[in-house]
Amino acid sequence: MNIKFPLAKETINAEDVNALCDWLKSYPRLTKGQLTWDVEAAWSKFIGTKHAVFNNSGSSANLLMIYAAIQAGRIPNKKIAVPSVGWVTTIAPAIQFGLHPIMVGADKDTFGMDLDQLEEVCKTEKPDAVIFVQVLGVPHYKERLLALKEKYGFILLEDACAALGASYSDGKKVGTVGDMSSFSFYFGHQLSTIEGGMVNTDDKELYEMLLMLRSHGWAKDLSEESYEQKMNSHDIDDFHSPFAFFVPGFNLRSTDLQAFLGLRQIDKAQWAADNRNKNHILYARTLHNFVEYQKWGDNFPVSISFGALAQNEMHRKEIVTRLVTNGVETRIFSAGNLGLHPFWYEKYGKFDDEVSNNIYARGFFLPNYPGLTESEIRFICKVVKG
Repeated sequence: MNIKFPLAKETINAEDVNALCDWLKSYPRLTKGQLTWDVEAAWSKFIGTKHAVFNNSGSSANLLMIYAAIQAGRIPNKKIAVPSVGWVTTIAPAIQFGLHPIMVGADKDTFGMDLDQLEEVCKTEKPDAVIFVQVLGVPHYKERLLALKEKYGFILLEDACAALGASYSDGKKVGTVGDMSSFSFYFGHQLSTIEGGMVNTDDKELYEMLLMLRSHGWAKDLSEESYEQKMNSHDIDDFHSPFAFFVPGFNLRSTDLQAFLGLRQIDKAQWAADNRNKNHILYARTLHNFVEYQKWGDNFPVSISFGALAQNEMHRKEIVTRLVTNGVETRIFSAGNLGLHPFWYEKYGKFDDEVSNNIYARGFFLPNYPGLTESEIRFICKVVKG
């Protein structure tokens, strides 16, 4: 296939590469150092949270987020509600850490977690945690999610890996809904640091747990006050203190090289979000009544790709054939229904949900990136329509 219109293009441009080369010639520290703190501060400010923890991928961000909740004692009954539509690493850490995941179907409008189903799960299973996905950068129902959290008392985890820059009608950005939220800076997402991820939170206890879990379980990254409290409470002397491990952690650190790129990307974040939003709306208007797509009301969607549902499986096959013939890259909609993948059904059985099944059987992606022009989008839509 000769790809003329890829699903995504790298957000790191020639100016970024040249700046990186100049920086490397100064022989800076490449592993985690001051630039990591700088990019965390800049990302916290952009999203609107108190804290952020930079790590090596969005998948690692989800792993850190779930394990931090466990280690902080926030999931005592080991039950967690998980979404049917998202990505495997939204769910995988819950399985890896021995939690009991309870799958919840998809909403017919946003394709995020069906909140009627979630409330039933809360009544019957009483999960201590809920992880939901901001699917393809279309903001999910914030007010009702927070009302359910208040009513049932669960810790709320927000997978915003594919939603960087999206926001609600009140101006609050996606990533400020959950007790913790995860982001991905992978190629093809709204911003790229080659590989990278972030966890945001306003909760000091969770923030300090994230810092320790990211780096082996030691306390080196904590504030001076918290560091001293840890050492004093365990009677650890100054010589041993740098290598005292308080929780069973990982090494999920990113590097200052990626932080350097991240700082430059954040400078372009709103520009990228505005352009992706404009493209998303144009796709929706042009393909209205021909395919199904997510609804966002008065919110501000920022998609990594425009997701659509054909009328049926045969219709999708016809559309995909036309797209491939015309050099337009496409693929399935995210992972479809995660409950129809072997990692899930071999352990828990197949998950049957009408909306999720339709996304699995009829869904496909169309390109969206900031440099995509109006004429190119109209051409792609013409190909879709045949």
